[in-house]
Amino acid sequence: MTYGNGEHTDRPGDDHPTTAPENTTTNGARGNGHHKGSLVVVGTGIRTVGHLTMEAVAWIKQADKVLYVVGDPVAEAMLKDLNPAGAESLTVMYAEGKERLETYNQMIERTLECVRAGMVTCMACYGHPGVFVYPSHESIRRARAEGYSARMLPGISSEDCLFADLGVDPGISGCQSYEATDFLLNGRVIDPSSSVVLWQIGVVGDATFKASGYDLSAMPLLIERLLAIYPATHPMYLYEAAIFHGCEPTIRPITVAELGQGPLSAGYTLYIPPAYATRSDMTTYYRMNAMIAATKATSGAAIG
Repeated sequence: MTYGNGEHTDRPGDDHPTTAPENTTTNGARGNGHHKGSLVVVGTGIRTVGHLTMEAVAWIKQADKVLYVVGDPVAEAMLKDLNPAGAESLTVMYAEGKERLETYNQMIERTLECVRAGMVTCMACYGHPGVFVYPSHESIRRARAEGYSARMLPGISSEDCLFADLGVDPGISGCQSYEATDFLLNGRVIDPSSSVVLWQIGVVGDATFKASGYDLSAMPLLIERLLAIYPATHPMYLYEAAIFHGCEPTIRPITVAELGQGPLSAGYTLYIPPAYATRSDMTTYYRMNAMIAATKATSGAAIG
């Protein structure tokens, strides 16, 4: 839950739905709905004006309480405009040097407090509400466990913007996606013939919140790990999506060694293109074709 930079002056239009979303309080897959309160988690996208879905807008408008975690004043103003009486910021729970997990747990408690009070509660999170947003998943899990209806709506994440801005099709060579600190600490294995996305590269190794300038003392360990996988000259890209209309995304071509040079934005994602061609498994290829041919032959004989 880190945020990018930029400026945007557009205001929301009048094309938002006026009808309330479908009632999901009796849907067992989303919680048994035994109690009056409910929770829906929505994403505001990367550019709130343009990325916020009509379904999410409808929930925001009809909620008793809208608890939001967004990273720019335009998004905040839009949420307050959509629900003036119920909008409440959770971003204020962050504090300099405070453990992010402590803040997340406070967000969860505040969300459940509203649900338990019988409110139709909407949690609005920057980007996709289920991508690197621990409070959203845990709030839904706990609400359902307590008998409340809870669900999540999809949103546009920074990875979606990365695919569009860098022209990456994850279906061509595959794509592995890891949080940078998780990749470093948990022995994740990279296939260098596929694309790789490392999230939160600008906060690697630092579990606290800082308004600016995270502690990147662990960066040499990440560089060492990547150099064991990729050639030193292999091109990579530091990426940050544009959060305001009219602004361009940040796309910085670099090599592994250059990761340690200069400050990094907390919002940076590292995209690593494939370094090597894929190697086909010809044994599996021939077996697959033989199985398909056998199935066709059997089907033909049955028809005859």
